[in-house]
Amino acid sequence: MFSIIIPTWNNVDFVKLCVESIRKNSTMNHQVILHINDGSDGTKQWAEEQRLDFTHTDTNAGICVAVNTAAGLAAHDYIVYMNDDMYVCPGWDKHLADEIKTLGTDMFMLSSTMIEPNESGNRSVVVQDFGKDLTSFDEAGLLSAYERLEKPDWNGSAWPPTIVHKKYWQITGGYSIEFSPGLSSDDDFAMKMWQAGCRIFKGVGRSKVYHFQSKSLYRIKKNNGRKQFLMKWGINQSTFNKFFLRRGALYKGPLTTPQRRQIRSELWRAWLKRKLY
Repeated sequence: MFSIIIPTWNNVDFVKLCVESIRKNSTMNHQVILHINDGSDGTKQWAEEQRLDFTHTDTNAGICVAVNTAAGLAAHDYIVYMNDDMYVCPGWDKHLADEIKTLGTDMFMLSSTMIEPNESGNRSVVVQDFGKDLTSFDEAGLLSAYERLEKPDWNGSAWPPTIVHKKYWQITGGYSIEFSPGLSSDDDFAMKMWQAGCRIFKGVGRSKVYHFQSKSLYRIKKNNGRKQFLMKWGINQSTFNKFFLRRGALYKGPLTTPQRRQIRSELWRAWLKRKLY
């Protein structure tokens, strides 16, 4: 079983749908842990009525503080970080569990594959519109179609829903609070996993969730995550995603550390192409 941590900020109707889908479409009885930011919209009262495990802050503490606080209640060996504006498809957890059994190691970072309504240029998702909000959500259409929306396993797992062993959550220290309220914190956590020795960053194509996309992001005062990542790790996020995680490429096994000359050569070719064309 998994311990599923879900940060939420006055998004009660979305988090209700998310938790309902976990209960309805999972093959195992997972532990669900909310971190409730503020909760003045009734989220806290609802969580108490549902007898959910949860942590709470009076104000919006941001993603990093939220997931770390909630992770302190994790009762199982595997921690899943999930957004509150997601709906899990049937069998999502079985496909992750089956993948874990085949790996032979607990040093990995796996992701489910998101189905999103809008094209964003993200090679790791399936684009198919089943609704952009709760009123337009076509649950029946999604449930009848999700298995036909094929996606090969892909490289570069870093986005939720992600799953790691609790041991590595503790070794890496979870999400870095200097990235609060959260922009670039996913890539930072992936880099910390890389530094800890992880080379399996795999998106599982058969494990699918529907993502309504950025239902809290527009409300926050954003941190400059790209600059923070560069200053912390000495490379920018695009370099990390392209040369280390190989994000979006077909998964072919554990990753290897790229050579510096390979990175310089690729960056030079990209610069020259922009100059010429």
